[in-house]
Amino acid sequence: MMPAAYARQYQNQAVLSASPGQLVLMLYDGTLRFLRQAIDGFSPQHDEIQSIAVVHTALGKAGAILAELQSNLDHAAGGEYAANLDRLYDYYQRRLHEANIKKDVEAIQEVLRLVTELRDGWAEMLRQQETPAVQVA
Repeated sequence: MMPAAYARQYQNQAVLSASPGQLVLMLYDGTLRFLRQAIDGFSPQHDEIQSIAVVHTALGKAGAILAELQSNLDHAAGGEYAANLDRLYDYYQRRLHEANIKKDVEAIQEVLRLVTELRDGWAEMLRQQETPAVQVA
């Protein structure tokens, strides 16, 4: 087996064995990876056509992940939290759409910063769930 095939097999196993919370974290990480790729698309190493293609493709992938996260919100169980996340995901997608049309790196950087904060908060929540609460007598 080629190294890339091993990596794919490992990644598939990681997804299959992940908890729902870990899957959301993986989706946030994927979003951040594609946002960074879009920002890198503005680098001078790319000619204009390459830059447009790199930015467009990466933003499309980031937007697709955000749409997936948004479509899987459980509004009945999540209440106000789900509603707030729905609004955030909508805002992120609108900003990325604008960034793609205008090729606006600052808008992408804004969404990168905001998704990073959301991802880090989610990761902290998962850590706290895994750590048993200390009982004080």
